[in-house]
Amino acid sequence: MSTVADVVRVLEVAYPPGLAEGWDAVGLVCGDPADTVDKVLVCVDPTESTVDEAVETGAQLLLAHHPLLLRGVHGVPADTPKGSLVHRLIRAGVALYCAHTNADAADPGVSDALADALGLTVTGPLNPNPDGRTGIGRLGELPEPEPFAAFVERVARALPHTEGGVRAAGDPHRLITRVAVSGGAGDSYLGTATAAGVDAFVTADLRHHPAAEHLAVPGAPALVDVAHWASEWPWCGQAAGILRTGLGGTVTVDVSIRRTDPWTTQAACAPTRTGRFTG
Repeated sequence: MSTVADVVRVLEVAYPPGLAEGWDAVGLVCGDPADTVDKVLVCVDPTESTVDEAVETGAQLLLAHHPLLLRGVHGVPADTPKGSLVHRLIRAGVALYCAHTNADAADPGVSDALADALGLTVTGPLNPNPDGRTGIGRLGELPEPEPFAAFVERVARALPHTEGGVRAAGDPHRLITRVAVSGGAGDSYLGTATAAGVDAFVTADLRHHPAAEHLAVPGAPALVDVAHWASEWPWCGQAAGILRTGLGGTVTVDVSIRRTDPWTTQAACAPTRTGRFTG
């Protein structure tokens, strides 16, 4: 029989807390390390929906990528949104563990899972740590070059559906071979991707001005902007596999089927829009 402490041990070997950014909040949020665990649920966001799923499916531990309590708090009263989740988890006997930027930087980590979903062969980190192996983002290569328009369709097919879908900026005919990926918000790595000499950069939460300024640079990689949740969801399968192996098959590990992307609908801005690429 495995315990919460056993699960934490496996996770912290795979995703060392020391890799987390100084501002981050990772680790065990609630739960008794001595409690037994026979089922784990893995998700991107610890929200009411995924807590519901954990309770409904009988999980004793919820593994989330995003922290529940990222900023300092002085209390978790049950009449606040996050406090109510903490109280519900404790009452249901469900531990919560969060692996955030440590999972981003680990080898393998969040961006390895994204690269694998896109069919890329990883060649190294986008923004490497001094060890040259860990770090944020990944560089990868396609099996063979393909037009940017086809690559964008590849991304859309590979990731789970969201209402925002996939946005792209670049010449649809440009041949894509070398790709940078960064799960989650990645516009701080636009310059890094350009310096790496890749043909395209896949990430999330791109903003108007940084994207426009990036595209004005000669030779800058084309951009693919996906939903934040969708870019990190492939990691759930990776983490589940690590837990199954690390715990010797003693624990059932499921991946959440709840879509926690916050956007719920969309509408075209103009009825005359005729294609994916405009200019």
